[in-house]
Amino acid sequence: MTKQEKTEVIKELQEVLESTNVLYIADTDGLNAQQTSELRRACFKGEISMKVVKNTLLRKAMENVEDKDFSGVFESLKGNSTIFTSDKGNAPAKLIQNFRKKTEKPLLKAAWIDSAVFVGDAQLETLANLKSREELIGEIIGLLQSPIKNVVSALKSGGNTIAGLVKTLSEKEG
Repeated sequence: MTKQEKTEVIKELQEVLESTNVLYIADTDGLNAQQTSELRRACFKGEISMKVVKNTLLRKAMENVEDKDFSGVFESLKGNSTIFTSDKGNAPAKLIQNFRKKTEKPLLKAAWIDSAVFVGDAQLETLANLKSREELIGEIIGLLQSPIKNVVSALKSGGNTIAGLVKTLSEKEG
């Protein structure tokens, strides 16, 4: 690979890293062509980007990203590396878990999610159980709706007056 080609690859990787908050680094060494093709199809269905990378070029791209600190994953940049990026923090972990029902690989080397670093394959279960931003927002809205529903029902049962509301709420507390 020429110096110009390396520079272009680093620039492409840097753009990928700047545009994502979810990065998984895995070892896919040993997958045959059919397994690799199945993994790529599963990534496409799950809206996950997959790219085999050279560790030195990935590290240089990480060092070039100004607003994000990837230094926690540097120690994992050894051997074969494939990166997975996604909009959902747990999607690559779930994909890896499902894929490993058929084979031993890919093995998780590290993950970087919103500046939190997870190192090692033992973190896969934790990552798969992470809730997405949308799931967390849904839970918060559900928790907020419960008290609001109580106030609305109290208003309806109290004849829509402040006195009726206060009376209904004090009865519920007692």
